[in-house]
Amino acid sequence: MGGTCGAVLFSLVCAILFFRGGECLDPFSYYEWTVSYMTVAPLGVQQKVIAINGEFPGPIINTTTNYNVQINVLNNLDEQLLLTWNGIQQRRESWQDGVSGTNCGIPPSWNWTYSFQVKDQIGSFCYFPSLSLQRASGGFGGITVNNRAIIAVPFGTPDGDFTVMIGDWYIAGHKALKSGLDKGQLPGMPDGVLINGKGPYPYNDSVPKGINWETFTVQPGKTYRFRISNVGSSTSLNFRIQNHNMLLVETEGSYVTQMNFTSLDIHVGQTYSVLVTMDQNATSDYYIVASARFVNTTIWANVTGVAILHYTNSQGPASGPLPDGPNLYDQFFSLNQARSIRWNLTAGAARPNPQGSFHYGQINVTQTLLLRGSSQVINGNVRYALNDVSYSTPSTPLKLADYYNLSGVYTLDTFPPKPISKSPILQASVISGTYRGFMEIILQNDDSAVQSFHLDGYAFFVVGMDSGNWSEASRGTYDKWDGVARSTTQVFPNSWTVVMAELDNVGMWNFRSELLPNWYLGQELYIRVYNPENNNKTEFPIPDNVIYCGELEYLQKRPYNTLSKTKSSTGAQSFAPLSIFSLIVVVAAVTWEPLHYV
Repeated sequence: MGGTCGAVLFSLVCAILFFRGGECLDPFSYYEWTVSYMTVAPLGVQQKVIAINGEFPGPIINTTTNYNVQINVLNNLDEQLLLTWNGIQQRRESWQDGVSGTNCGIPPSWNWTYSFQVKDQIGSFCYFPSLSLQRASGGFGGITVNNRAIIAVPFGTPDGDFTVMIGDWYIAGHKALKSGLDKGQLPGMPDGVLINGKGPYPYNDSVPKGINWETFTVQPGKTYRFRISNVGSSTSLNFRIQNHNMLLVETEGSYVTQMNFTSLDIHVGQTYSVLVTMDQNATSDYYIVASARFVNTTIWANVTGVAILHYTNSQGPASGPLPDGPNLYDQFFSLNQARSIRWNLTAGAARPNPQGSFHYGQINVTQTLLLRGSSQVINGNVRYALNDVSYSTPSTPLKLADYYNLSGVYTLDTFPPKPISKSPILQASVISGTYRGFMEIILQNDDSAVQSFHLDGYAFFVVGMDSGNWSEASRGTYDKWDGVARSTTQVFPNSWTVVMAELDNVGMWNFRSELLPNWYLGQELYIRVYNPENNNKTEFPIPDNVIYCGELEYLQKRPYNTLSKTKSSTGAQSFAPLSIFSLIVVVAAVTWEPLHYV
C-alpha cells in the first residue's frame, strides 16, 4: 500500500512540476520559518531584533544546484514582511523574488510559502527582508548552494565551512530609522558593527562590559571556507583575519581566479568566499575584524566589529592592537583590489563546461542605460533618485498589475535611459528589457560615498570601473574576457562602474541601491523582460497561493494564516492553507526519499 501511494504521489508531484516547467527528479529542501521579534543586546543595550525561529541571524539555507527550495514563512511581526534572496536568480520565477514590485507583503499573522529552484547556480549568497528598512533590525542569513557531486570544484574540500554575516548596526532599530527618513533625517553614523549578530570582542576599554562576541573554533593545519556577506545598512567594510591570508575562491556564484588577500573590502550587499589555512603557531587567539572604510577614523573608531579565531591548541586570549587594515582614505587600494577579482575561465560552476565558455565579450550590446544617482527634494521631502526619477511604490505590485493588465499602476518606458535636465519626479519606474538582449548599465557616482547596486534575476558581468566621469571612450577600457559575473557591484566616490547582462530570464526584475536609506527613499527601478510567446518554458504561471493587495485586494478570498490564536513565539503551524503544490510536496515527504526537512 505504501509503495502504491508513494508512486501515485511521485507521479502527481512530477505532473505538477512538469506543468510549472520543473524537473521531477530534482530533490527538495523544505524549511519552516517563524519570523518574530526577540530582545537582545549586541552592543550592550537591550533592543528588539528580527529573528527567524528564534535565531539572529537567521538559519542558513544549505542546498544544492537545481534543488527546489520551499520556505514556509510565518509572519509573527506587527507589520508586513517580504524576504528577498540576494543573488538567487529565480529563473522563470520572478513571482518568488520577494520585493514590493513582485509581491504583496505577507501581513501580520499570515504565512506564505516561497517555492523556487536554484537552477544552474552554485556559491554563496544571503537573504534579508526587503520592506521598510527591516534589514536594519535583522531577518538576514546566509545561503549556501553546493555543487552537484558530478561537478569538479577548483579547490580541495575544506575541513569546515563558516557563514559570516557582517554589517553596520543601529541600536535605534528599523522603525526609528524609518521614522527619521520620513522626516528627512538621515541615519548618521552607526553605533557599531556586528559579526553574526554579536558585538565586538573587548579589544580595548571602549567596548562595554558584558557584550557577547563571535568565536570561530578551528584545528591547526586545517583549511576552512568563510562565506562573508555584508548585510548592513550603508557602510562598506574591510574584513581581515590577524596573521592569516585569505584565498579568494568565489563571489556570488562565480568561481574567481584565486588570489591571496590579507584584507578584503566587502561593500553593502556583497558576498565573498575565502579559504583560510590555520598555519599559525597559536600562541594566542587571533582577531577577526570588520571595520568601516572611507570614513574619519577618529570619529568612527567604535564602528568596528571584532570576533575571535580560536585554535583548539591556543595558549591564551587575543590581546593588543587590532591588525591594521588599508589606509581608510585610499580609494585606489579598493579600486585596484576590485579590478583584480576576475572570472575563473577554466573552472566549471553549476555545469560541467567551463565558466569561460560563455564569451560575453563577443555579444553585441542591444540596450544601454546610463544611470546617475542623486539626492533630491521632491514635494518638500528628501528623496534619492536615478536620472532625477525617484521610485514611488504603488499599492499594487507591478508584477500583478502586469499580469492582470491594470492601467495606471505604472507606465512603461517613461524612465529616461540617460540623465537629462529636468525637474526631479516621483514615479513607478519600469523599463523594457528585450528578451535575450544584451544590456549595458553604466553607473555614475558623483557622490562622496561608495554606492552599491544590485540586479535581481541575473548575474551581470563587471566589465569596467574607474575614477572620474564615464565617456564613450571608456568603452575601450572594458574587460571583455574575464570580468567577474555577480549580482552586486560597488561604485566608488566620483567614479563609474559598468556592468553587462544577458536578459535571458523573463520577469519583472528589481534594480536597486543596496544602501537602505537610498533604497527606501526611491533609488530603484524595475526591468520588465517580456517574452511575447506565452508559455511555461520561459516563465512559470502565477502561483496559486499568491497574495493580492492594492487594486486587486478583492481577489484575496482568505488569509494564508497558520499561526495559532495564541500566537505562540514558535508559531503553531498547519499545512492546510498552503498551495496545492506545497501540500503535495509536504505529503510526499513520507514516501519520497529525495525530499528532506531542514
